Amino acid sequence: MSLLHGVGDFFALDIGTNALRLVQLSGNAQGGWVLQKYAYVPIDPKLSQDNSDAGKHRMGEVILGAVKQAGIKTKNIALGLPAHKTYTAIVEVQNRDPKQLEKTIKYEIDQYIPMAIEEAKYDYALLGVSPNDPAKAEILVSSTANDYAEERMEALESLGFNVVAQEPEQIAMARALIPVGTQEARMVVDLGERSTDIVVFYKGAPRLVRSAPGGLALLVKTVASALGVQEDQARQYILKFGLAQDKLEGQVFRALDSVLENFASELVKSARFFTTKYNGANVSGIVLSGFAGLIPFISEYIEVKTNIASTQGNPWQLVKVTPEQQQALSSVANEFAVVIGLAERSND
Repeated sequence: MSLLHGVGDFFALDIGTNALRLVQLSGNAQGGWVLQKYAYVPIDPKLSQDNSDAGKHRMGEVILGAVKQAGIKTKNIALGLPAHKTYTAIVEVQNRDPKQLEKTIKYEIDQYIPMAIEEAKYDYALLGVSPNDPAKAEILVSSTANDYAEERMEALESLGFNVVAQEPEQIAMARALIPVGTQEARMVVDLGERSTDIVVFYKGAPRLVRSAPGGLALLVKTVASALGVQEDQARQYILKFGLAQDKLEGQVFRALDSVLENFASELVKSARFFTTKYNGANVSGIVLSGFAGLIPFISEYIEVKTNIASTQGNPWQLVKVTPEQQQALSSVANEFAVVIGLAERSND
């Protein structure tokens, strides 16, 4: 199993907090991708966190049902690894020829991951010469606990599948959202249910990968408390009216202002860290994904608070879909960044 490298014929599986997403593509990054098979199955958030035997059995049934619904035949799966279960970092080493560099990384890998080698499943990818120092090479290193990775593999293998790759969700979603060939620095921000993933891409590679606490669930609780409504109603208000100050007398905006100001400050900190590391290179744009791609007026808010041009990302930008597929996916399209990014993995 590979954490980062190519996998051959496969479909992508994203087990989210409140939905299961499957995608199988044909094509490639150069010629464009075509959506072949897909499924979107809402799940109870409690199920995604249920590690009991009964919970695992139920999740297995949901996965098998989604695969059948999509009409997927291949048994090979590329699976996303949630940020809270992985460690991903960009490190610099002395630049050498590729063979020597490979030996160096394998010998020194224990210096770059926060767990003992025998307890970790890890992988790395050479990003190229450091933009900051031509004498150094940049390496993307990713690791996860053996127990966690193997438990997920065993669960899927018991269903008859073959896990051929597991990849950090932050890397996958950035692949889907950053246009091919982009050289200037872009920050991808994916607002999830309970946390936010942040990736800065520069000169065609990830240069900063981190996860910040707080997601849509925090916004929902804040609005529910401030307006005295149930959380389901608060969620509807956020996703329907967003930060519009002429809706509900601006109550949602006022309730969320301080929370989102802290959120924006995290983005500013990330941009400053990147700029400091890369000799003054500036983040030229923020691409919003996940729930941040759904909340009305949040991109305008983020742009004002960070002073960085912000847009709502489109994970389908390189994927051809039929009118029927587009219509079926319209209400959940923004939630597919991770699974599309997984499906867009190449064999290079």
